[in-house]
Amino acid sequence: MTHDILLFLHVIGATVLLGTGAGIAFFMVMAQRSRDPSLIAHVAEIVVIADFVFTATAAIAQPVTGALLALSAGWPLTEGWVAWSLLLYVVVGAFWLPVVGFQIRLRDMARAARDERRALPPAYHRLYRLWFAFGFPAFAAVLAIVWLMLTKPA
Repeated sequence: MTHDILLFLHVIGATVLLGTGAGIAFFMVMAQRSRDPSLIAHVAEIVVIADFVFTATAAIAQPVTGALLALSAGWPLTEGWVAWSLLLYVVVGAFWLPVVGFQIRLRDMARAARDERRALPPAYHRLYRLWFAFGFPAFAAVLAIVWLMLTKPA
């Protein structure tokens, strides 16, 4: 693959990660504000699908295209901004992987509340707060990676 194609694929992957992450967070927060188990269950179903279709695909492609791009440009993977980007990518994964599990459990609890025509249980609200908190370091790390990719500091 040529350098330009790798760069294009890598930028598209970064855009998908950033955009899907922000979109998922926005829609989950807005659904949560409704306190309506039926709406939350519906949105959470879509969020889980989007995370697997878009986020997971981009998350797998990013390190592959990034490593190939770095090698084609002559940037060592273990030095400078490339190494920092890879370290931050591990941070993103450490927060994102549990979030996927949280989203599945939140979806399932919202479905159960909807089907049983009851309020969301306290366990749902505790898990939602964890989901919300885990998003901040993951999103900040993605933003930092994009900054490193753009500026390539020494």
